[in-house]
Amino acid sequence: MRKIACLPVAATLAAVMMTAACGSTQDKAAPAAAADPVAATATAGSDADAGARPSQAGRLSVWKSAELGPVVTDGAGFTLYRFDQDTAEPPASNCAGDCARTWPPVPADGASAGQGLDRSLLGSVTRADGTQQLTVAGRPMYRYAQDTAPRQANGQGVGGTWFATAPDGGKAAEKLPALSTVEDRKLGRIVRDGEGRTLYRFTKDTAWPMKSNCQGDCLKLWKPAGPVDAKDVKGVKRKLLSTLTRPDGTKQLALDCWPLYRYTGDRNPGDTGGQGVGGTWFAVRADGRLAR
Repeated sequence: MRKIACLPVAATLAAVMMTAACGSTQDKAAPAAAADPVAATATAGSDADAGARPSQAGRLSVWKSAELGPVVTDGAGFTLYRFDQDTAEPPASNCAGDCARTWPPVPADGASAGQGLDRSLLGSVTRADGTQQLTVAGRPMYRYAQDTAPRQANGQGVGGTWFATAPDGGKAAEKLPALSTVEDRKLGRIVRDGEGRTLYRFTKDTAWPMKSNCQGDCLKLWKPAGPVDAKDVKGVKRKLLSTLTRPDGTKQLALDCWPLYRYTGDRNPGDTGGQGVGGTWFAVRADGRLAR
């Protein structure tokens, strides 16, 4: 039986959705240049007078910023930030020393949830010095030394790792590409969708010809990733992207001819709860290889 190779077919398309050929019955690809990998490094800004900011969090509230959307603030109206190098599960702060002088940790004592905040998301984490730091959805909270008045957000995007906090604990006004990569502390750089959700491969699928073997009950836990706009991809070579037509007629995104899925057990952006499930499900690297 002749083996069918997975080769993207160059074509000039004005359509929004990008497709590629991975077998004789699949859709054709639109040409696009490879995107550069995402690179982010943490930096520390200059110290400012911290005396203007209250030491306690007080009653948290939500500031509706024209640029960033809803932003969590402390009782005095100062923006609260989250650090990408921290972790939420389990909660842990990786900002100490000079970092903590630029980004003062917010004490957990006395913090309460005001209107627009779910009090069940508030918690605390014990820092290395034994103090309790406020967390929102598991993420340690900080102020920024260069915010010298309420309702400033000068720390937004600093070093590509510091972001104002949204009411759900996510990043305020974060607009992700439809498909991009992110550095995971355990798995390295992996692929995620436009909502920050980890994408996975199923080792029981095939790439040549491209076929999904996740059907029926499997689809209750693993949702096929939809096709993406070729212009809205970062960190992944677009020539490796293609689409699979599923038995029900819907389109599924594939990377290097392997169908991609998201895991319903991942509750928050960046979760990787599907990694290794059943020994057959794994997060994916930018070139389509399994992250394991």
